[in-house]
Amino acid sequence: MAKNTAPLQMRHWGDPVLRKPCFPVEVITEELRHLAVDMIETMYHANGVGLAAPQVGRSEKLCVIDVPEDAEKEEYAQINAAIPMPLVMFNPEILVREGEQTDEEGCLSFPSIHAPVTRADKVSFTFADINGERHTYTAYGLLARAVQHELEHLDGGVFIDNVADKSKIEAKLEKLEAKTKRKLALS
Repeated sequence: MAKNTAPLQMRHWGDPVLRKPCFPVEVITEELRHLAVDMIETMYHANGVGLAAPQVGRSEKLCVIDVPEDAEKEEYAQINAAIPMPLVMFNPEILVREGEQTDEEGCLSFPSIHAPVTRADKVSFTFADINGERHTYTAYGLLARAVQHELEHLDGGVFIDNVADKSKIEAKLEKLEAKTKRKLALS
């Protein structure tokens, strides 16, 4: 999938686009297909497992996910292997959440910031793929976490909204937000 283009510009904490809910995609155009491919390349370039449209300054309900099989816990790797990667999801929606898992979570829009977050361990979700076909899958473990994380972005949420104790990351958040706001003021 490599192209000779630079990755899309990543938006960081402090950029208002991260807090704006996205709008549903009515028609999957060629431009949106290209955006999805560029988002996948940007995600790979940043060594991420997911990326949502607001993270690259867009407002469509679109996210991409690619959880490597070797990153998943063994008991979930076989189950999740039936879900083709990378996922390109237009208008995704979580149908069912079950169980609970707590683990360190990070985000490409929050470089070098990680904190424990509790999410459902199993999710069933639906979406339209790059060709507009609807799919429904059930995911477990890290893939379930990634789905919840990326869909949260589409509603204007970010992972730190789910951090119970922000005291350990507060200084880093303030520093990142100030840096982002300075950068936005100069552009």
